[in-house]
Amino acid sequence: MPGLVAMATVFPRRLLFASALAAVLLVSTHHALGAPPVDAGAAIFRDGIAGDGRPVEATHQGQLAMRGAAAACMNCHRRSGLGAKEGNTVIPPIAAQYLFHPPAKNPDELTVPFIDGMRTSREPYTEATLARAIREGIDSEGKPLGYLMPQFDLSDADMHALIGYLKTLDRRRALGVTDTVLHFATIITPDADPVKRRGMLDVLEHYFADKNAAPLGATPALRSSRKMMFMVNRRWELHVWELHGPPETWQAQLRQYLAKQPVFAVLSGLGGRNWAPVHDFCEREQVPCLFPNVEVPVESEHDFYSMYFSRGVLLEAELIAKRIREPASSASARPVKTVLQIYRAGDSGEAAAQALAADLKKQGIAVENHAMPANARVAAALRGASHADVLVLWLRPPDIAALGDAPAASVAVYVSGLMGGLDRVPLPAHWRDNARLAYPVDLPQGRRVRVDYAFGWFAIRHIPVVDERVQADTYLACGLLAETLSHMVDAFVRDYLVERIDDMLEHRILTGYYPRLTLAPGQRYASKGGYIVRFAEPDRLRVVADSDWIVP
Repeated sequence: MPGLVAMATVFPRRLLFASALAAVLLVSTHHALGAPPVDAGAAIFRDGIAGDGRPVEATHQGQLAMRGAAAACMNCHRRSGLGAKEGNTVIPPIAAQYLFHPPAKNPDELTVPFIDGMRTSREPYTEATLARAIREGIDSEGKPLGYLMPQFDLSDADMHALIGYLKTLDRRRALGVTDTVLHFATIITPDADPVKRRGMLDVLEHYFADKNAAPLGATPALRSSRKMMFMVNRRWELHVWELHGPPETWQAQLRQYLAKQPVFAVLSGLGGRNWAPVHDFCEREQVPCLFPNVEVPVESEHDFYSMYFSRGVLLEAELIAKRIREPASSASARPVKTVLQIYRAGDSGEAAAQALAADLKKQGIAVENHAMPANARVAAALRGASHADVLVLWLRPPDIAALGDAPAASVAVYVSGLMGGLDRVPLPAHWRDNARLAYPVDLPQGRRVRVDYAFGWFAIRHIPVVDERVQADTYLACGLLAETLSHMVDAFVRDYLVERIDDMLEHRILTGYYPRLTLAPGQRYASKGGYIVRFAEPDRLRVVADSDWIVP
């Protein structure tokens, strides 16, 4: 229902793109033609599928304008039904509480949370006038809606189902929110690095302490006096959910944590090789999981609640694959026929190696994977590697430093930057001529200004810097949450939190390690690319770009 009570102004380019992208991504394969969906109202709102399984159709100026997924209400009014704001264009909320509320002449009469674009003085809709608005484009006062508002061809049964679904969006208070407290959790898996764990928790604990010490209105984003009158200053409370035992038990542990103390969102977090049980838990329980520190994020086209800064080592695999497929511009000018990958069994590099192998095999390139057991030495794994055209190392700093015991490979070598420590990778000097790093962040000189503020904040609070990227990413996640909540004012709906982060992210100036962060419908990875870097002359200690910014 794009623009049910909105569309009075032309969509800016970003909203048009988001709507078009959503139309592609939201096609629901389980609604086969003629097969009735389980929830007709939800199917109309989210997928543009009518109760009989056929695509919803909408007309504009008497002509068919959109059909099926392109006609889904959430394309513009969003999954939450709370609308969106882009520049001067406002898509108002259509959750039932905003449509049916009585007119209010002053803020004291309002019983609904503040949302940009809410119509506070309009006559309330009834089910009959709302049906007329959807079918004919006439509002509750008998006036035409915005000229971009299509008219929808819905049966009485479908209309009843859709209005019923809008009533389910009437959520007065999310779990994890009280009159005085906002509850958040951070999740740590058993295989998380203990050094990174301490660094992340230091940042989170100090940030929460600072936030709770700040007076109401201290956030620069709150400049609107209208917003301020709806704002309630709530204390932030952090709950650390430590997981134990094998991954198949983690979801049960998380359900126990959530039952004991509901939280509004999961913030940051730290994982090792396997984050999938946490990701699946957040999706199933509809809890936003905001930018966890994980090297192997979960890839899924249809998940909504999980956001990541990047695809981690999976992105690195794509960066390396792109270079290997283009031998003329890589460290080795000869065509690549065989690639050898070395990684520790069970570590993050295993997933990356599998992804790279699958990509290269499609190009007819032979890939050999060598999984090192726990006690194996890297020098032993390199024996017999001379037959390969390219060597890919998915290794941690101790294994990389141990390469000093082996002669340097004479072929092109690619190293995981994330696993190896980025520009602090301890690669022995005699390996650096042929080595290239996959580098899914901005270059040191490019990110310096963007991370200096965070490191200055760490210094003032005497936070030891034990892992620069993890701590900078954690600080960035905290800042994004604080800024988003200030714009949400008092409308604490989990879906709305995710949507507001989507909308605001591209306007963020301080983006830490990443040159740019953007999200759109169907996207869960905010940074899309990276570099291949080499070690510069004369000391081979400084990294410089050996490629343009690559978006695979």
